[in-house]
Amino acid sequence: MGNRACGNCGTSLKLLRADAKFCSTKCRVYFSRKPKLPVEMTSRHRWVRRDENKIPLTVAGRYASSTKSSTWAAYEQCAKSTVGVGLGYVLGDGIGCWDFDHCITDGVLAGWAREFIEAIDAPLLIEVSQSGEGVHVFVKAPEGPGRKIRNGERCIEFYSTGRYIAVTGNRLAL
Repeated sequence: MGNRACGNCGTSLKLLRADAKFCSTKCRVYFSRKPKLPVEMTSRHRWVRRDENKIPLTVAGRYASSTKSSTWAAYEQCAKSTVGVGLGYVLGDGIGCWDFDHCITDGVLAGWAREFIEAIDAPLLIEVSQSGEGVHVFVKAPEGPGRKIRNGERCIEFYSTGRYIAVTGNRLAL
């Protein structure tokens, strides 16, 4: 039997019962509350770390590029890395993202954004952005040119290649 480790923190489970998956109730609960990202995204080798200014970083701490695949990593590598403050996903390979800016005020989603988001067919992930004022909607999409729609303060962008999005995993319930 190999060395078993906690499914959350990685602590050895050597002294715990044979079927234990976590080292404590705290780790089991923490693991169950972690945001679950879609397998369509986590199975692709298109992840980077990010700093507080949304600059993409490699798991080694160097600058990453949204167009240079040698700077990307698997989800598991990025999730375990302590570089920067969070994760980012490089768009492409069938995954695109709608990016809504300034559509959440005091925790309330603006009607125009809700209407647009509800019309999106089969979203993979709908999350609140890093600022807490925007929304990302990840979808299956072929690679193509980006689009930007501006109407006063309303700003909606769509990209499916050559860009990366800071991923929070903070799901938005509609």
